[in-house]
Amino acid sequence: MNDATSRAGAGALQAEVLVAVFGVRPVTCTADPDRRSGRGELRLETLLWQRALEPEAGRWSLPGGVLLGTEDVDSSASRQLAEKVDLRRVTHLEQIGVFSEPGRSSGSRTIATAFLAVVPTPAATPGAATDDADLPADTRWHPVEKLPPMAFDHQQIIERAATRLRGKLSYTNIAFALAPEEFTIAELRQIYAAALGHDVDPTNLQRILTRRGMLTATGRTAPPGPTGGRPAALYRFTVTKYRVTDPFAAFRPRD
Repeated sequence: MNDATSRAGAGALQAEVLVAVFGVRPVTCTADPDRRSGRGELRLETLLWQRALEPEAGRWSLPGGVLLGTEDVDSSASRQLAEKVDLRRVTHLEQIGVFSEPGRSSGSRTIATAFLAVVPTPAATPGAATDDADLPADTRWHPVEKLPPMAFDHQQIIERAATRLRGKLSYTNIAFALAPEEFTIAELRQIYAAALGHDVDPTNLQRILTRRGMLTATGRTAPPGPTGGRPAALYRFTVTKYRVTDPFAAFRPRD
C-alpha cells in the first residue's frame, strides 16, 4: 500500500500518532551560574507547537500527524518529532495508549496512538539547547502544570503521559532518560523533585537508588560552586536502558 492509497481511504477513519515530549528544564533559560551547584530551579515541561491553520488555529498541539501507510507507529513517532519540532534524539520512547473517542477531532474520525518521549535535562548537558530560541518558530516548551489553550484532547494525553512518567520514577530506572550523563546527588534530587512535583530527600533518594544498584560513582567531582566548599561527587546511572527496578516501591512526599 502506498501513501496515496493510505490517504485516500482516510475519509471515514484516519490514524495519527501523537507524542508527549517531557524534559526537566530550568524555570528561566538564561545563563545561571548556580545551576551546577544545585540551586537553579527546575520544572517538568512538555514540548508543543502552535497550530497556524484551522481547525483549532492558534491553539497548541502535541507533535504528531497522520500515520503513513508505509510506516509503523514507532517509526512514525520518530518521524513526527523530527518533522514537526526538529527533535531528532530522545532518551526514552514508549507507547502509552490509544485515543479513539468519536468526535475527539474535527472532520473524519481519527484514532490516535499516543507516545511518551523523554529528553535529558539541558541544564547540565554540554551543548544542549537551553533556550526556546533554538526551536522552530512555532514550537515552545511549556510547564506541565500551566499549559496553554490546547487543541482537541491533547491536554488529556499530556496528563496521562505525565502520570505515567511520574509513576515509573518510583519503580523503574527511567530517570536515566531525564538526567545528564553525570550528575551530583543534589542535581539528581532536583530532577526527581521537578518531575514528581514534590520535594525529595537527597539522602533517602541516594540510599534507595544505591540499594537498587542504579547508581555508579564516577570517581570524579563537580567543579566547586561560587561559595566554595567540598566538591560534590559525580555519579552516573549504572544502566541506561529502561528496566523495572522495584515493582513495589514509591517515592512519596514526607509528612
